[in-house]
Amino acid sequence: MKNKPVVFETISQLHNAMGQAKPMHPLISILNYGEAVFDPKEFENGLILNFYKISFKTQFTGKIKYGHGYYDFEEGGMSFVAPGQILRMQDEEADYSGMSLHIHPDFIRPYSLNTNIKKYGFFSYSAAEALYLSEKEKETILGVFKNISEELNERIDNFSQDVIISQIEVLLNYSNRFYNRQFITRKANNHDVLSKLEILLEDYFKDEKIIENGVPTVQLLADALQLSPRYLSDLLRNTSGQNTQQFIHDKLIEKAKEYIANGNFSVSEIAYKLGFEHPQSFSKLFKKKTSITPLAFKELITKN
Repeated sequence: MKNKPVVFETISQLHNAMGQAKPMHPLISILNYGEAVFDPKEFENGLILNFYKISFKTQFTGKIKYGHGYYDFEEGGMSFVAPGQILRMQDEEADYSGMSLHIHPDFIRPYSLNTNIKKYGFFSYSAAEALYLSEKEKETILGVFKNISEELNERIDNFSQDVIISQIEVLLNYSNRFYNRQFITRKANNHDVLSKLEILLEDYFKDEKIIENGVPTVQLLADALQLSPRYLSDLLRNTSGQNTQQFIHDKLIEKAKEYIANGNFSVSEIAYKLGFEHPQSFSKLFKKKTSITPLAFKELITKN
């Protein structure tokens, strides 16, 4: 249908669209970008893959729009796409170098990886939040890709699936490690995000947007910062030890304590000013975070 993304249900369909032979295994493949032959205009409305895609790009002079941002892969790196996500190719002159690993959910379904793969947050990151690799890290990742490729092309037998599953787990664990390194090496930038988040929430309280729109959500803050919700939470966890939801709750409690100390507001009024639809929800959160109720806290500071 016009203006609709192209949907690929199978890896074989993708190979055919890229001008490649059928994959050696119907549920898993490695595609070399340098060998792909396709017209980007065919996918100008995007494409949806109903399988996992792990891309390793050594050079990329075009741009891919993924979510709200653009990522220039010219320096090389990795990106991760989960089934059902929309990928958009915007540049007709795109020049790819690298490869991508495609994994159909049915391939991992009998294994614990079927559940564990959901724990790797980078499948929810946007393309602008891709993983940049050092030369040594690139060698490591290429080594795992090579191992999987050899299993697919040379050794398909009763043990192949087990071996490939273990290699995928190695690839994901290395990616997790390298993302953690990236959070550390980008600490200065991450603190800038933290500062912007503080200002954003303070403005939200000041302008009383919170009364109109309710308690700020992770999605709202992530959108304002032009980050994906999962990336923002992982960034904050590495910077402050809290995820975004915990950060929001702490700021709400700080503001609540200010209102309580003021002495002019009832618990219901404070709950309303902080965007809570029900005072009971506010009191429950306050007690969870401070171990005492708002009224008990009011009595405590009044005595002091």
